[in-house]
Amino acid sequence: MLFVMVQVLILNRVHLFGVATPLLYVYFVLQLERNTPRWAVMVWAFALGLSIDTFANTAGVTAGSLTLIGLLQPYVLGLFVPRDAADNLSPSVRSLGLAPFFYYAMVLVTVFCVVFFALEMLNFFNWLYFLECVGGSALLTLLLILVLENLRRS
Repeated sequence: MLFVMVQVLILNRVHLFGVATPLLYVYFVLQLERNTPRWAVMVWAFALGLSIDTFANTAGVTAGSLTLIGLLQPYVLGLFVPRDAADNLSPSVRSLGLAPFFYYAMVLVTVFCVVFFALEMLNFFNWLYFLECVGGSALLTLLLILVLENLRRS
């Protein structure tokens, strides 16, 4: 609920340079443990996306994008987790290290932003604006995720 409130009340009103919007709720899906069943990851992602859609009036864009991230999360996490890691590993800078966590977050946030803005715009006539939105939002979201990880670590 905290992610929903922060996103809807504060972050949805931030548009740096008219293109970059922080989409911090992706961090919730990134933090789900390694042994969480895939169906549970997708249900949590869909529920979070649906609640964001309800308050942000985005008609299923967030729910669809987050559900895709929920589907991909266990596979992408498997690429960056050491083979001898615990089954209940919660992805973080502390458990994975800075570089693997950054790449893990970067892959999922970038995929999320591409799908989110593709569904939101539903056309590619202005592809430069699309790329600015994806790049700006992905960078801003990654920056906020790393700041939150730094705050969690201390």
